[in-house]
Amino acid sequence: MGHVPVLYDAVLAHLALGPGKCIIDGTIGGAGHAAGILRATAPDGRLLGLDRDPEAVVRARQRLAPFGERAIVVQGSFRDLEAVAHQFHFAPADGLLLDLGLSSYQLALPERGFSFLKDGPLDMRFDPTQGLTAADLVNQLPTEELADLLYRYGEERSSRRIARAIVAARPLETTTQLAEVIVQAVGRRRGRLHPATRTFQALRIAVNDELGALEAVLPQAVRLLRPGGRLVVISFHSLEDRLVKRFLRREAQDCVCPPTRPVCTCGHRATLRLVTRRPVRPDATEVARNPRARSARLRVAEKV
Repeated sequence: MGHVPVLYDAVLAHLALGPGKCIIDGTIGGAGHAAGILRATAPDGRLLGLDRDPEAVVRARQRLAPFGERAIVVQGSFRDLEAVAHQFHFAPADGLLLDLGLSSYQLALPERGFSFLKDGPLDMRFDPTQGLTAADLVNQLPTEELADLLYRYGEERSSRRIARAIVAARPLETTTQLAEVIVQAVGRRRGRLHPATRTFQALRIAVNDELGALEAVLPQAVRLLRPGGRLVVISFHSLEDRLVKRFLRREAQDCVCPPTRPVCTCGHRATLRLVTRRPVRPDATEVARNPRARSARLRVAEKV
């Protein structure tokens, strides 16, 4: 995320980098991991980076300019990863990284609307040219649908109370207006988390269909890797991590029939070997340096 890439050393180690390796970074963000990957694959390794955010693409191209033609940065969703990889001759790839966190740049810009700590419009789109904004959801959804969204994507226990308060306060136009409504509805502090944290997470996931995109990219990632190639995924909340864990576990099994079936009829064959049985977490030093790293979980699998 941003200037200090999360789990930087672990990412580079688990990608098993070396000269000439061909690596895809599906979420290039601030290009911190990407720069490390290019250094570790010198002199002739190549990197293809994607990001939905046009501003991130501009920054990543500037940061990676010293690596010349070894770095290609494309604006686009990793939903289209396979097509983009084939277009730029990155299939098969030796490694694939998905860092699913927000970048610190996105959080730092009030006009993007990701942070409740700074006053800005309720936008939250990774690609500001596409789709519905958070304001559209907040101001248009019926109470029940809004409550369901906050519960499903934010795991927000007070989702009904918050949804009722939002509907009563409409129209809401800014991040701080929304945060204040939530505080009024549920009270000031709940442990370490600001009371608006889960609502903002839920809206951001819904606006960008993040879980749908993640479900779409994982099978593509497996197809793109060469045998022995590594898939490295960093997730930042339990919904993403659960989805990644289930996918990797399923793909590491030969049979995925229900346990009640006496004979295998699915024909499924393992495509991956789990490299990490448990997620890799940042240590106390990293969390002290970059508090937003505390929820990061890294999982790794290798194509068989």
